[in-house]
Amino acid sequence: MGELAAEKHVRYILAVEKKKDSYEALLMEHLRMNGAYWGLTTLDLLGKLGVVDEAEVVSWIMECQHESGGFGGNFGHDPHILYTLSAVQVLALFDKIYVLDIDKVASYIASLQNEDGSFSGDIWGEVDTRFSYIAICALSLLHQLVRISVEKAINYIVGCKNMDGGFGCTPGAESHAGQRRIKSRYWS
Repeated sequence: MGELAAEKHVRYILAVEKKKDSYEALLMEHLRMNGAYWGLTTLDLLGKLGVVDEAEVVSWIMECQHESGGFGGNFGHDPHILYTLSAVQVLALFDKIYVLDIDKVASYIASLQNEDGSFSGDIWGEVDTRFSYIAICALSLLHQLVRISVEKAINYIVGCKNMDGGFGCTPGAESHAGQRRIKSRYWS
């Protein structure tokens, strides 16, 4: 097996970031926060995180925060729990969690927990067990798990387990391989 072409990966990630006006970038602009997380994590794994302007990244992330405390996928996009986690993860990657108003971010995430323990992704109310993982992960990074009912969250997830041993997005929903990975993180 050949050696990993790390420098090619670094150049590719940096080139993608520079193509903000390309057709593809415009179609995907609402996912930019997640792309930043995956790209920056890759750079970190390759030992190349220093090739990006940390201050510029942190500034952009903070521009994506809404008054609610949540983050959008890019500026001009509504806040969502998924983008909020990616923002927290990138700030943690740079050891910059302290730039956050942690109380505000934690309150936003906690406000998305439903009475049954599930989490909505945003104000529109879509429920998915992935959002439970995201909420627990983000609040754990912020040391704010006390803001939610972890017991209710776990009971909700267990309630999504099906007869085949798999998990659905909601109770009674078909088992989905993507949900299995999320559930295994809770139990490991």
